[in-house]
Amino acid sequence: MANQETATKTVTIEQIGSPIRRPAVQRQTLIGLGLNKMHRVRTLEDTPSVRGMIRSVQHLVRVVDEK
Repeated sequence: MANQETATKTVTIEQIGSPIRRPAVQRQTLIGLGLNKMHRVRTLEDTPSVRGMIRSVQHLVRVVDEK
């Protein structure tokens, strides 16, 4: 059971769009994802909530890697 817990799925995302002139909710979503400056890369746990956040700002981010 310990092996299943350590092998969590992750998703790596990169910010490719600027939050300037975007609605405040999109800026806050980027901050929630750990992205607030261009070309920052974050590796996050692949959960439904993270997927929903990525989907809401999909025009500002790029999924680099899914493991």
